[in-house]
Amino acid sequence: MKAISYSNYGGPDVLEYGERPDPKVGPDQVLVKVRAASVNPVDWKCREGYLDGILDAVFPVIPGWDVSGVVVQPGASVTEFAVGDEVMGYVREDFLSRGTFAEYVAAPVRTLARKPLRLSFEEAAGLPLAGLTAYQVLRALEIGPGDTVLVNAAAGGVGSLAVQLAKNVGARVIGTAGEHNHDHVRSLGAEPVTYGEGLADRIRALAPDGVDAAFDTIGGETLKVSADVLGPGGRLASVADGEVTSLGGRYVFVRPDATDLHTLGVLADEGVVTVHVDRTFPLEQAAEAHRLNAEGRTRGKIVVTVDWETP
Repeated sequence: MKAISYSNYGGPDVLEYGERPDPKVGPDQVLVKVRAASVNPVDWKCREGYLDGILDAVFPVIPGWDVSGVVVQPGASVTEFAVGDEVMGYVREDFLSRGTFAEYVAAPVRTLARKPLRLSFEEAAGLPLAGLTAYQVLRALEIGPGDTVLVNAAAGGVGSLAVQLAKNVGARVIGTAGEHNHDHVRSLGAEPVTYGEGLADRIRALAPDGVDAAFDTIGGETLKVSADVLGPGGRLASVADGEVTSLGGRYVFVRPDATDLHTLGVLADEGVVTVHVDRTFPLEQAAEAHRLNAEGRTRGKIVVTVDWETP
């Protein structure tokens, strides 16, 4: 099969497009013919070796954890899916090697759900990791009706879905974003505030008593501001900076969860959540997709597409 892979850690230039062996299909896996795979910050962080302390890399590594596609072969014990089923997945294992930037991926059934009918394959590829991150963090923060929630990077992949999910449960959302994304953030249902110096004051102007919960996706100084604007009893969570625990908050690393992913799919089909695809690239241009994602200025998702031929 054609795939993107890298044989050592490094920048985008280590990504190579070429032939890789077709994946074997284990008893609890299905072989998915890939239609699209989205890029997430964790992909280039893995490629550069930042996660080497927690994830073994079995080189050459095929990157990518998000996928949408069609089942072409169920494993021996699989009853959940059949040939021809359209699926999406957050296909993360506990090591780096068999990713989704390829024509085929052998995906454990615990990582998959049916693709929402309302979403294209490109949109569906952008939902799993970002959607599960948003869903699981909001659950950890116990967001409910009447809460005021701060969502950082509200125009990004995770942030935009967090805004929509929080609004759906009746929360008020304040979202940080660059001024060029304010209209987009408003369209999602949040009240936008601009990044940069004076951010805490701008948030307090909207929420004088502080926010009930803050969702950090950036870390560093942004995490500190998020903690500073909490009201009494406020809750804090981060997916970007382990220092959150020293501030009394929770660090969340998203987990594959078929039930949660199914719930997100239902919400997508109901029109509660949408996925904005900012750019698409063909598989052979995955390095450029990585570069663009690392710049951190994307509205929504960057997606890599795979040429489709009927299996």
